[in-house]
Amino acid sequence: MAWRTRGGAAVLCLALVAATVAGSAVAVAAHPGDERAAGRFDLPQRGFAPADTVLRPGTPESVGLDPAPIRAAGEAIAAWTGPSPTTPLFPGAVSLLVHHGTVVHRQAVGKALRYADGAGTELPAEQQVPVRADTVFDLASVSKLFTSLAVMCLVEDGRLKVDRRVAGYLPEFGVNGKEQITVRQLLTHTSGLEPFIPLWRDWPDEPSRVKAVMDRAPVNPPGSSYVYSDLNLITLGVLVERLSGRSLDAFVADRITRPLGLVDTGYNPPASKLDRVAATEFQSAPPRGVVRGQVHDENAWSLGGVAGHAGVFSTAADLAVLGQAILNGGSYAGRRVLRPDTVHTMLTNFNGDFPGNDHGLGFELDQRWYMGGLSGPRTAGHTGFTGTSLVIDPASRSIAILLTNRVHPSRNRGTINMARERLASGLASAMAVHPRHGPDAWFAPPVDATTATLTTPPLTSRGAMRVRFDAFVDTEDTDPLALESSADGQTWRRIPLRAWGTGAPVGQTELLAGSGHRSWWTVDAIVPGGDGITLRWVSTTDSRYTGRGILLDGIVVTDGDRMLLNGEKEPHLMRPLGWRLQTR
Repeated sequence: MAWRTRGGAAVLCLALVAATVAGSAVAVAAHPGDERAAGRFDLPQRGFAPADTVLRPGTPESVGLDPAPIRAAGEAIAAWTGPSPTTPLFPGAVSLLVHHGTVVHRQAVGKALRYADGAGTELPAEQQVPVRADTVFDLASVSKLFTSLAVMCLVEDGRLKVDRRVAGYLPEFGVNGKEQITVRQLLTHTSGLEPFIPLWRDWPDEPSRVKAVMDRAPVNPPGSSYVYSDLNLITLGVLVERLSGRSLDAFVADRITRPLGLVDTGYNPPASKLDRVAATEFQSAPPRGVVRGQVHDENAWSLGGVAGHAGVFSTAADLAVLGQAILNGGSYAGRRVLRPDTVHTMLTNFNGDFPGNDHGLGFELDQRWYMGGLSGPRTAGHTGFTGTSLVIDPASRSIAILLTNRVHPSRNRGTINMARERLASGLASAMAVHPRHGPDAWFAPPVDATTATLTTPPLTSRGAMRVRFDAFVDTEDTDPLALESSADGQTWRRIPLRAWGTGAPVGQTELLAGSGHRSWWTVDAIVPGGDGITLRWVSTTDSRYTGRGILLDGIVVTDGDRMLLNGEKEPHLMRPLGWRLQTR
């Protein structure tokens, strides 16, 4: 059964029984190219997955993945629920990974309910509740995706245009400088509205709280900046209700959760599911005690548990179905909720004027801080304040889901971004990058705050040396690859490079960096000659965030038509520090 409630009145509705993670295995029909691309990081997919792709259980090996990075990520997440000098990073977690329609990892660890108060007093062991695979979590701001999908349903219905002014649909919104704000600006957080106002505290009831949002003046000129704002999505929730003539929870159920068979996804979970709901914060203002089964966000709670910015509860299994529906271009198990062109638009970056804040229509894009090694221009997702994240990577047809109750018992526990990133990067690292030449290539693993060098023996040339090599570079801009030369082994100079290939830097550069292209580059350099010239490739990472890493292959150094070094035939001459030869 799918469920939806508002103001405490539960309404149960029949749901389509679809193939989910917890259900029986359903084979994915064979499609040209799918088999070849599975397990490969260096064969990015350009379009959507076949529309008939449904989730099936499997192993990493069954889709060509290396199980070790996935296992290591799962072990790290499990460790973060355990003892620490103060408290665990989060009491409990469910993690789930999907690749080419196959669920390759699912893990439930820790406690859904552990603490009795905000001070962290542990409940007696018999009263604590372990996390299960089907534990229901408060998604917090991941709820914004459901509101955004609902908006796009109205676009497909012809009742809404994203480039129209919001005031054309909600006249009461068009006051105090908001007259020209468009629906698109709400979806991309470029409206100029501030992040948050305490509706629950400063206004007495739901009508006055909604009016407060409608009346609010922007703090920046609309379209001038990116500011992530709950007010944007609260407004969109009101817009969905106004245009559909239905409550937001009812519309989301009718158009999204029921068609997709999301049996544990909705607002205000019914009492019958309380034993499966993860607890969140102990709140004293407002005086709610340990919050469990009600939305954690105070503003959403003050709006009856149903709001555009927060309020949805779900399981990892249900979110995996939603993620696969996005990868499929808007459909799952024969039921379509959006057209492929609509999904494509939702995953298109409209925030090119605000670098680092890439955003589609509702979906965040290319955010390495939680998407890790899966980051790329089309990688979409969202996080939630309660400790949740959803990452959807069309290029590798992968999904990474982490659901935690990190605010239990207090929001002061701190960030869990390292766990989000670790899970996504574990899946990225499990995918192969095949050597471009021969059986192996040099690999610099993505390790934070590390410098790795790959050094040639001293080379002697009569004229300038030409250096050619192939590079697979998947890093953030602050983690570059450089080529350096030295005549004495002590003083090094950086060598200008030219690279060719998808996503390669244009023109001459001294540093190679980039992510999302997932392509080998051909690189060429000219090095002044002489006696005893040593070359080295240097990979340097900063203290946070990495990608899939860097690979080098086909290293050749020549002096005219004279071969000075053939890295394919003479790998034993290279001196690696932090690099290693690997076959995938």
